Amino acid sequence: MSASNKSRQGWMVPAALTLAVACALAGCKKDDAAANGQAAAPATAPAPTPESVVSASVSAMGVQQLRDAASKAYNENRLYAPAGNNAMEYYLALRDKQPGDASASSALNDLLPMAVIAAEQGLAREDFDEAKRLVALIGKADANHPALGRLKASIASSETNAKQRADAQKLTVEEEAKRKADLAKQREEDQKKLQEQQRQQQSTADQQRQQQAAAEADAERQRQQQAAAAEAERQRQQQAAQQASAAPKPAADVPRASVSNELRPISQPGPKFPPAAQRAGATSNVQVEFTVGTDGSIASARVVSSTGPRQFQRDFEREALAAVKRWRFQPVGQATTSRRTIAFEQ
Repeated sequence: MSASNKSRQGWMVPAALTLAVACALAGCKKDDAAANGQAAAPATAPAPTPESVVSASVSAMGVQQLRDAASKAYNENRLYAPAGNNAMEYYLALRDKQPGDASASSALNDLLPMAVIAAEQGLAREDFDEAKRLVALIGKADANHPALGRLKASIASSETNAKQRADAQKLTVEEEAKRKADLAKQREEDQKKLQEQQRQQQSTADQQRQQQAAAEADAERQRQQQAAAAEAERQRQQQAAQQASAAPKPAADVPRASVSNELRPISQPGPKFPPAAQRAGATSNVQVEFTVGTDGSIASARVVSSTGPRQFQRDFEREALAAVKRWRFQPVGQATTSRRTIAFEQ
């Protein structure tokens, strides 16, 4: 063998050794990366609680901002999702700032059954993070809600079963990330469908209540007309009897209070605010004409005029008439008719 060949062979041996060591190290790194990928578990955020479920950005909003945002979210079918931008969180924050707000309490009562159904659907698709968030919303709205215990127990049991299956499958980080991405996409689609369906059902129920209220208002108007006609006939007969009396009582024999027609109220309870109108922020002024009988009770009442949104007009008129009929005055000498304006203000 020539000197030049020996020289080339001597140079190739160290190079081959270097290449082999590099390949071995690369293989070890791949194995370590794969092992780390299988062993690594994604970090999970702490489960929301009734105290933390309302986002900080929502809690920082003002009362009127919350009221406007809640109405907008409700009308756009964002009833309890997405997190941080839904009607339920806005109403809960509004109730925290104004515990006596009737519109917030009424809206939360309507939204609670929908949140329960959504939590059950989250459990069905093993979306435990969303189910826990909804359970926290339910707990903050009503700490004694009958579904809370059942939902919490179902989440704990389902999570245990899912973890056992996941341990058996030993998903890699990439597979787990893909599973969570698919789950989030399915969650968003299910939420949109369910919220739209529930909002339509609520709208249908509201329409049915409005139709029923309209029918009751029509029946009430007929009763008022009949009562007014009967009262007019009674007054006519009373006046005829007074005119036919040949010997009127001396003034000294007639108590002064019995001949006074001045209306002096004894009790004038206010009207109830229609819940649907209150949630929508509607207001109204209803002018009512009523007749006070000689005993001080309301003999008849009717609506003269009213203002406010058309869809709530019958509700305002119904509540105004109901309030006036509960009024009581001191006895008067004869039936007296008067008018009052009932104001409905937020």
